[in-house]
Amino acid sequence: MWFAFRPYVPVAKRRAQAAREVEKRRKKGQAVSPVVLEGRTIAHTFWGKAWCDNLESYSDYENRLPRGRTYVRNGSVVDLQIQPGKVTALVSGSELYKVSITIAPLPEKQWRALKSRCAGQIGSVVELLQGQMSQGVIGLVTSHDGGLFPRPVEIKMSCSCPDWAGMCKHVAAVLYGVGARLDHQPELFFRLRKVDHLELIEEAVSGAGKKTATRKKTLAEADVAGVFGIELAEPEADDAPPAPAKPKRRKAGTPAAKPAGAPRRSPKAREPRKGEAEA
Repeated sequence: MWFAFRPYVPVAKRRAQAAREVEKRRKKGQAVSPVVLEGRTIAHTFWGKAWCDNLESYSDYENRLPRGRTYVRNGSVVDLQIQPGKVTALVSGSELYKVSITIAPLPEKQWRALKSRCAGQIGSVVELLQGQMSQGVIGLVTSHDGGLFPRPVEIKMSCSCPDWAGMCKHVAAVLYGVGARLDHQPELFFRLRKVDHLELIEEAVSGAGKKTATRKKTLAEADVAGVFGIELAEPEADDAPPAPAKPKRRKAGTPAAKPAGAPRRSPKAREPRKGEAEA
């Protein structure tokens, strides 16, 4: 044979080697993102578990996946980076191996059909990313025929280890590491498949959006009162006090006008003219 398998390296030694490699790269200023599990469960949330379930549903992978689970649980995935259409990783084994996995983008026709079938069934981005969807939608996105998850023919993988198999244990560990990463960053799944997850929401609310906007514009005051728990009183024009009149400016030398209600001076009694008899 033109190659020989490396000797077995104990788990404790692999972990120590992985920790040294992470620290060395961080000191150089390199971004390192190891896969760290809480306990032995690889994925806890919908997208992480759905990714792992999809891998395990194909007979192509069933012989290689168990060793990969062991490696990812042992903390052997030193670094994992998810980019559009590609996953790159470093896995600690007998040596430090480089893994590269290419995922074909979701076909545009398939993406349009999926958006159309999910229209109106996903309420918000939060619901989508948390996997809080109806069983009908879950069935659509996880389907082998027309769903979001890649099939074996859409996955190309390579590893720098001497194993000639298409999926070695290091590649399998990385694939499980993707599932673990989706637990915390489910939006990376859509990035990996080169689609915008917000488009699923836009399709769902596009019809209802116009109605909502119109309703907001025509919201009555009675509805506002009901929402905020207040009473809105209608102003009554008849009871409103008249506005005070502005005082007129007088010219210089003109006596000031008497205030309203002041007693008027009686005129002087006219003296009788000559020839008029006194009363």
